Amino acid sequence: MCCAFPPYRSPRPQPHPLPTSRTASPILDTLKLRPDRRRPPPPLSYEIAIARMLALGHELAQTPSHKFDLAHMRVLLEALEHPERKFPAVLIAGTNGKGSTAATLASILQDSGYKTALYTSPHLIRINERIRIAGVAIADDTFALIHDLVDRSAERLVSEAELPWHPSFFEMLTAIAFEYFARERVDIAVLEVGMGGRLDATNVVEPRLSVITDIALDHQKFLGDTLTEIAREKAGILRPNTPAVTLPQAPEANDVLGHAILALGAKAVNAVPYVPPISPNSEQYLVPSTNEKTRYISRYPLYVMGKEITVETPLVGRHQLRNVALAIAAAEELAKQFPAITAATIDRGIRETRWPGRFQVLPATADHPEVICDVAHNPAGAWALRSTLSATYEDRPLIFVFGAMRDKAIGEMAEILFPLADRVIATHVENPRAATAAEIRQAAGRLSVEIDDAPDVPSALAQARTAAGSRGLVVVTGSIYIVGEAMRALAARIE
Repeated sequence: MCCAFPPYRSPRPQPHPLPTSRTASPILDTLKLRPDRRRPPPPLSYEIAIARMLALGHELAQTPSHKFDLAHMRVLLEALEHPERKFPAVLIAGTNGKGSTAATLASILQDSGYKTALYTSPHLIRINERIRIAGVAIADDTFALIHDLVDRSAERLVSEAELPWHPSFFEMLTAIAFEYFARERVDIAVLEVGMGGRLDATNVVEPRLSVITDIALDHQKFLGDTLTEIAREKAGILRPNTPAVTLPQAPEANDVLGHAILALGAKAVNAVPYVPPISPNSEQYLVPSTNEKTRYISRYPLYVMGKEITVETPLVGRHQLRNVALAIAAAEELAKQFPAITAATIDRGIRETRWPGRFQVLPATADHPEVICDVAHNPAGAWALRSTLSATYEDRPLIFVFGAMRDKAIGEMAEILFPLADRVIATHVENPRAATAAEIRQAAGRLSVEIDDAPDVPSALAQARTAAGSRGLVVVTGSIYIVGEAMRALAARIE
């Protein structure tokens, strides 16, 4: 399908060339990065760029006292000549399902012929995964070059007291993504909010449309202790006179979102028409897949844009039916601005969605038994995983490999998941926020399930392999970090 720019877009100036080791950058000269205005030194290598990013620290391991301030993000973007203004965007916030919704919507837009960017967080294996165009992660050399520009800009702003401190990891990464998307002249960017919404670094864009997925208790230290407080933070991505796509959910969240939409004069878009009946019988939608990349799909008929399509999504589980519905509703609303979106492209885009680490089945090999990797980082995610496991593998012995962040509701997640297991292996991932195996065992102390310790993920997988035998199923879950480390250890593909 022809990839035409949407008719409403005004022409944009050609992007500035990236700096290289042989040529000076016009942007760098303009920013006066060196007092003597000599040619700047060559950009850093990818390895050094990643090391510098990681040296900024894990985002939520630090105190929240000064991290979240959009004014600082805007200062950085102004120094970069506002790349966030050079492409249309969609913002997607929520507690659970925002990544799945973003990946599905991006796939639909891409299938409709638009050059589509996708920004998500966190990553499974490599930072580059977070920044994609047409499903392809940013190249290492491009990441290094743009990081160099953003980092030097940040250092100059700090040295001239325009910023009080160096931007955080997430602020830096968001600026890199915006600069990359602007340079590549994408037709639209789908942006997953990192955390909250109101003060998230992504919220500097003026979205053409906002989506809010299911809201649950999570990150209470930063967002508040109640659903009402958390929903207020999520509602911060809504804009006046702009479509807001939602689904009914907990009453406290509904109340906040409803009042925010009315107060702003936003256009409420209800995704309910795109959710098939969800009941104990909804497992009927779960069918074996003929695609070798996935074992199960959800399949059901649906009327979209006046036509009947057959939804086939590789994102399985009853909770994913809601996420797909939000993506469909968003796509249909965006079709008013992006006319190449049709019922047929929505159909194909859903089928072609790739969102690894979400109930991803790794077939048994000579080296390991069948493994399921699923990001279930809070109680709501744990319930979703439990429901899907019960619908698909209730007759198999389950061996859980579990790791979680210390600030999560580990005890509650354990009470939801561990009773399904024949054996649980608790382990520690390489993250300063991660709970130790002993802390996990202590949090699950009220349960009678046998819990073993493993010092790291490879050791935990080795124990699970022995415990699973010929019939057992290994389930790796608890946080995106343990899923990523397990997929790396198992050499699983994420593309």
